[in-house]
Amino acid sequence: MRHPAIDSLLILQDRESTRRGLEQNLGAVPGERARVQAKIDAEKAAIELAKSEWRELESKNKLLETEVGMAEEKLAKYKTQQSLVKKNDEYQALGHEIANVEAAISGFEEEELEIMYEIDAAKERFAAAEKELQDNIVEYQGRLDVLAEREASLQVELEEAKSAVGAARDGVDPKSLRVFDQVAMRTFPACSAVMGGKCSGCHLRVSGESESVARKGEELARCDQCGCIIWWETS
Repeated sequence: MRHPAIDSLLILQDRESTRRGLEQNLGAVPGERARVQAKIDAEKAAIELAKSEWRELESKNKLLETEVGMAEEKLAKYKTQQSLVKKNDEYQALGHEIANVEAAISGFEEEELEIMYEIDAAKERFAAAEKELQDNIVEYQGRLDVLAEREASLQVELEEAKSAVGAARDGVDPKSLRVFDQVAMRTFPACSAVMGGKCSGCHLRVSGESESVARKGEELARCDQCGCIIWWETS
C-alpha cells in the first residue's frame, strides 16, 4: 500500500514541475530578447555601412567642388594679371598658366560628373539594401513584441503556479514535506514509483529493504541510488 502522503506529494510534485518549467521559460526570455536585439543592431549597422558608400562619394565630390572653386579663383586672378601686363613674354606666360588651370578645371568637372553618376548608383543600391534591412528590422521588432507578450503571460502563469504550489504544500504533513524539500533540492522529480524492483526515477534496482518499506507504506521509502521518495506501484 502507499504511504498516506504519496498522493499529496504527487500533486505537489506536479504543481512544482509546472512552476519550475515556467521559471525556466521565463528565465530564457532575456537571452532570446538579447539575441533578437543583436540582430536588429546588426541590421542597423549594415544600413549605416551601406549608406557610407555614397556618403564617401559625396565627401569626395565636395572636395572636388572646393578644388574647382580654388582653381576658378586662380583662373580669374591670372586673367586679371594678363589684362594688366604689357610685355609679350609675361602675357604668354600667364596665358600658359591660364590654359593649365582651365585644363585642370575641365578635369575636375569631368571627375565631378563621374562621381555624380556613382552617387546616384550608390543611392539606388543603398535604397534597395535599406528596404530589405528595414523589413528585417520590422520582423525582428515583431519578435520582440511577441517576447514581451510571452513574458507578461508567463509572469501571470508563474504567479498562478506559485499559488497552486502553496495550496498543494498546505495539503502535505510537515514531516513528509521536509523530506520532499530535501530531495527536491538535489533531484527532481522527487517522487518516483518502484516498478519491477526498479526506481522509475533513476531506473536502477532498489534494495530489498527499500522495496519492503515502499510495499508496507508505513513510512516514506527512499531509493538507495538516487535518494528520491519511492512508492510501490502494483502492476
